[in-house]
Amino acid sequence: MTITLFDLPSTLPIGAWSPNTWKTRFALNYQGIPYVTEWVEWPDIEPRCIELGIPPTAKKANGSARYTLPAIHDPATGVFLADSLLIAEYLAKTYPDAPALFPNNTLALQVLFSDLFRTKLSNRCILGILSAQARVMLPRSAEAFRTRFEAQFGARLEDLVPRGEAADAEWAKFEIGIGEIAVLYTKTEGPFLMGNTACWADLVAAAHAMWWRTIWGEESDEWARITAWHGGLWSRLLVSLKDYQQVV
Repeated sequence: MTITLFDLPSTLPIGAWSPNTWKTRFALNYQGIPYVTEWVEWPDIEPRCIELGIPPTAKKANGSARYTLPAIHDPATGVFLADSLLIAEYLAKTYPDAPALFPNNTLALQVLFSDLFRTKLSNRCILGILSAQARVMLPRSAEAFRTRFEAQFGARLEDLVPRGEAADAEWAKFEIGIGEIAVLYTKTEGPFLMGNTACWADLVAAAHAMWWRTIWGEESDEWARITAWHGGLWSRLLVSLKDYQQVV
């Protein structure tokens, strides 16, 4: 049976762009588990999840349920599940003969890595990427996305992009922040954190690199800047995982 991966569409040829859903897509591709993609527009995430019985992953500020992607449906077990880490744990337990995501009982350590990665992302650079995300979304998704975040920040998304010296300062913070992740890759022999074999943490790092490259564009100044950092780690990681970037 074939798993359904619920993902956010875009106007780009590759379709996929979200770092969180790329974590799950990488995992499915890496483990060789058959799947198909159901594209869900941004304003349709909540109603589609409720319709299918996909559980929420968090609570909104008002206490109501928040529904997010990625999500999967596995017809072999009847499971509907959201949250990239929970999905990875489910895949590891349900498909033990597939390549391991958490080898040698490393789940706890890899969760720490994932949490560290999230804390090292610069808020201002994230604000800057919001307008880039909106540009590649389908029109209805982009409108809803803009409405939410422009209300939250009280400004147009384009006005949140740092400029001039402020931009240089924020990019420097970003480089230093993810540099604390990059240094971990200097402590191992091989392209991955565990040497020559990829694990979940590598897929988390690669998913963010895919996000940056996809949203800003492979020929963009932003991606060129990132690929020049940390000995070329971020582009090299994607090259090492090139066989697992299919979108089906």
